[in-house]
Amino acid sequence: MLCKRLTNARFLTMDPDHPVAHDLGIWRGRIAGLDAAVTSSPAREVIDLQGATVLPGFIDAHVHLAWTGLNENTLSIAGRTRIDDVLAVVAQAAARERAPGAWLSLVGYDQRALGRHLTATELDTVSRGHKVFLLHDSGHGCVVNSAVLDLLPADIPHENGFLAEGAMGAARALRLPYSQRELAEAIGRAARTCLSEGVTACAEAGIGGTLFGHSPVELGAYQLAREEGLLPLRVQLMVSAERLRPVSAHEADGIPRALDLGLRTGFGDDRLSVGALKIYTDGGMMARTAALSRPYEGLDHAGQLQDDPDALADTIVDGHLAGWQLAVHAIGDRAADLALDALERAQRLRPRPHARHRIEHAGLIRPDQLPRFARLGVSAVVQPNFLRFFGDDYAAIMGEERAPWLYRGRGFLDHGVPLVGSSDRPVTDGSPLRAVQFMVERAAESGRVVGPEEGITVDEALRAYTVAGAHACHWEDTLGTLTPGKRADLVVLGDDPRRVDTARIGAIEVAATYVDGRETGKAAS
Repeated sequence: MLCKRLTNARFLTMDPDHPVAHDLGIWRGRIAGLDAAVTSSPAREVIDLQGATVLPGFIDAHVHLAWTGLNENTLSIAGRTRIDDVLAVVAQAAARERAPGAWLSLVGYDQRALGRHLTATELDTVSRGHKVFLLHDSGHGCVVNSAVLDLLPADIPHENGFLAEGAMGAARALRLPYSQRELAEAIGRAARTCLSEGVTACAEAGIGGTLFGHSPVELGAYQLAREEGLLPLRVQLMVSAERLRPVSAHEADGIPRALDLGLRTGFGDDRLSVGALKIYTDGGMMARTAALSRPYEGLDHAGQLQDDPDALADTIVDGHLAGWQLAVHAIGDRAADLALDALERAQRLRPRPHARHRIEHAGLIRPDQLPRFARLGVSAVVQPNFLRFFGDDYAAIMGEERAPWLYRGRGFLDHGVPLVGSSDRPVTDGSPLRAVQFMVERAAESGRVVGPEEGITVDEALRAYTVAGAHACHWEDTLGTLTPGKRADLVVLGDDPRRVDTARIGAIEVAATYVDGRETGKAAS
């Protein structure tokens, strides 16, 4: 007897052997069969989906759960477009804080909305002696006041209180880490948001590091969240490469650096596991720190790498030699050159053709770089909603020639490069459906079309958030398609993305989300 049978629906299975079904059976959290194989089978529960469209649960291959959940409970200055309005929020926070010299943390900072960066001096006028930390929306910078600057070593670079990349990490290191309890609760909040948008599995894009890590024992927070029922979806954890350390392994192993005990990609189970090694090579486009091969339009610099190029390349090679899948953060084309060069060297030293290395973001990729992605078998893990929300700005700072190379779609697919969808939540909107809409029409919210030749079909965009996401995370045997034997992770939609007008895809209702055959938020049947 089946545990459940879902009927009267249009199941878009993403499986070419059985692309559309109308009935789906579930037994012990897995798909037992489709259509005739289950239609006459008895079931403890039969659910009439009343003509809804059902897809495999969306996979967000690059997200920051803890950061997302923490942001939800942190004072935000988002939406303010005047310096005085931002300072007023900081002043109110300072007035409420009674402990002398306490930290005031705020999120939602984006200099583009204000026309320029805030300064430490301006924050000093309203901080009442507290230490102020305004996190940039990109996660690649912050603005602090003099009370924080005074605590930093003299050689930490900053621009009137704005600290980017490693300098920001130095400021964050002045504070106590979050507790595992705080992080577990934040992870739970973010997970529920993901589920509401049809995401049933995701890859947490970097724990334990200087930039995006929140605790030296951050993995334990995810374990705690799972143990206490706060982790209702599947999570794969990328580990920051900063956690690698030299090891004296047997020479036959050829492992120069590793995590303690040799932990690497693949450890864990179907609900919580260790994924790729996260390696940062450059910054972000919002903060103007993504490393480009020539300057930003209208600026006199071309961004920055996170470290000495040789040191970054050595980390990529060492991670490969230690058996990791690599997730290399490279937004600018100069950073992508570094990543591709290092991956090529690594594969020469120890060929691992099935390593499934990934370039995270791949925000600006020149035409000559596309064949290199393909030759190396590297996936491009992109965030389409960046251009949906920031397309006007990004196109302007790239200029007419480079704008069409931003967050490509068709270029990757035509070269045989796996195109993987993701959000980078909370940097921008996390909705897979809104991202799918952008991938097809390439239109920013303003209506500006960015690189129309990079548009792809609805089917290809849906594959980026299902089949390709599963493959990038080594989940293809259990997730990504509605195939008998796989996990019953499903998203129920109010309409069919392939049949509605493209402009309506992002507004399709997510009616329900199932993980292991159970509708989230409801008791198991």
